[in-house]
Amino acid sequence: MKDLKYLAALSLPLSAMISFYFKEHWSFFTPIYAFVIIPILELLLPHDTSNLEGEEREEKTKSKLFDWMLYFNLPLVFGFLGFLLWDVSNHTYQTYELVGLVLSMGIVLGTNGINVAHELGHRNNQAQRTLAKLLLLPSHYMHFYIEHNFGHHAHAATAEDPATARLNQSVYSFWLTSTIRQYGSAWKLQRQLLKRDQLPFLSIKNDMLWYTLIQTGYLVTVFFVFGALGLLIAFCSGVVGFLMLETVNYIEHYGLMRKKLPSGRYERVREVHSWNSNHVIGRIVLYELTRHSDHHFKSSKKYQILDYYDISPQMPYGYPTSMVLSFIPPLWFKLMNPRIPKEMVLAA
Repeated sequence: MKDLKYLAALSLPLSAMISFYFKEHWSFFTPIYAFVIIPILELLLPHDTSNLEGEEREEKTKSKLFDWMLYFNLPLVFGFLGFLLWDVSNHTYQTYELVGLVLSMGIVLGTNGINVAHELGHRNNQAQRTLAKLLLLPSHYMHFYIEHNFGHHAHAATAEDPATARLNQSVYSFWLTSTIRQYGSAWKLQRQLLKRDQLPFLSIKNDMLWYTLIQTGYLVTVFFVFGALGLLIAFCSGVVGFLMLETVNYIEHYGLMRKKLPSGRYERVREVHSWNSNHVIGRIVLYELTRHSDHHFKSSKKYQILDYYDISPQMPYGYPTSMVLSFIPPLWFKLMNPRIPKEMVLAA
């Protein structure tokens, strides 16, 4: 039964269901649940630093249950989005209610959409990668698949990585720089991939062109089916979704830098180049994303068997709580800067 603990990740869509059903001030229930209730639970519940061993590890590696818990997010995300767009296009709500509904939908897109897409996008199975790209669609972030897999994992914890926050960079500055630079990096990486395969820019294998067409088609379809308000809700929900991702990117590598070797290359990515958290609630609702060092050590490793390392820098709070703290830059800097290894501070 304890394998079903990851169903707790569905508590975020459940909170969105409450927001969608009751409306009025309840439309803000999902952000309150994500950034108030979950952080409180993280403070109350103990950490879990244990790793799986032996037969149990082998059994969980092969179990399809963990995959199906990810797959279920696809109909869930698009079902919730479709219902919300139908609802707002057929009923009249006050502006503050629409704001709450956008925030609620955006949080679902960020956690049960992009975060699950991140996990599936690292799999070797083409069908799973396709599901990943579909889950990125409503957040307007299909390019994340290319940039993250071919860019971030090669350049994490370096100045060349758009998704690594520099020392004393605020999350608001990072939203802007990371969003713009990642999109540009995705095009650059796509051109390199085409060149490697000796293919022209206008090739059927130019995924960035496909992503542009598909995402444009998605928004055009939303406009014709759900009208201008539906388009606005879909667009803004997607923005909230990818800002959720960028906030997680911000806290994952903040201030951690790899050493540049005499050869001009960087040292390899090690367990010390990602912030980790063993807070139980954050681990479960984010499908073990908080064990980020092991993910960078072997990106194809499934979420249910990710390990904790003693040498990995540990956050004082879980990822959800840390996201909230990052919204207050002076407090974030005061909390996190002293925890950054001295040699990395000097290299920054």
